[in-house]
Amino acid sequence: MPFKTREIYTSANGDRWSVGVESESGRVFVKHEANVPSGGHTSEFDIEEFLNGAPDSPEHQALMQLVRNEVGKDKS
Repeated sequence: MPFKTREIYTSANGDRWSVGVESESGRVFVKHEANVPSGGHTSEFDIEEFLNGAPDSPEHQALMQLVRNEVGKDKS
């Protein structure tokens, strides 16, 4: 299913986190791409699952900052 993503955080060890939306269903998810030495595996989490875990993690904080920035934009 087609989707759009936006990178929100890259850790010092090379793990990457993105937030995405599936075009057809509108499902919002967070994608984690592990670094190559860790196997390079990709995992997806529904946004609710992601937000319910580890609120102090840097990737969680990065997503919350993105939300604050987007909501705070002047749309007029």
